[in-house]
Amino acid sequence: MMVDDMPTDAGMLFIFPHTGEVSFWMKNTLIPLDMLFIDEAGYVSSIHENAIPHDTTSIRSDGDVRYVLEINGGLSEALDLSVGDRVVNLAMGTGCAKNTKGAE
Repeated sequence: MMVDDMPTDAGMLFIFPHTGEVSFWMKNTLIPLDMLFIDEAGYVSSIHENAIPHDTTSIRSDGDVRYVLEINGGLSEALDLSVGDRVVNLAMGTGCAKNTKGAE
C-alpha cells in the first residue's frame, strides 16, 4: 500500500473472480486497517479490526468470500459495522443496507 494517510471516506475494494477463502497481510502497509470480508451477496461475513502495519501474519477470511473492503483502522467500530451488515456497491452489483440479513 505504501501510503501514510487515507481519507475517512476512502477504502480499497478487492473483487475476486470467484468466491473462496482468502488471506491478506500488512507487509508494506503503513497505517492500521479494518478488513471487511464480504460474501457473494454483499453481506459482511467477518471483520478484522485494526490490522497491524507491516505485520506479515496471515489474516484469513472465516469462510468463502467474494470481496474484501479495507478501510481505516477503527472505522468499522466508529460506523457500528458488524457481521451480517450488507455492503452496497455498484461494482459488486449490490445496494447499501444495514443489518438486513434474513429480512429478505
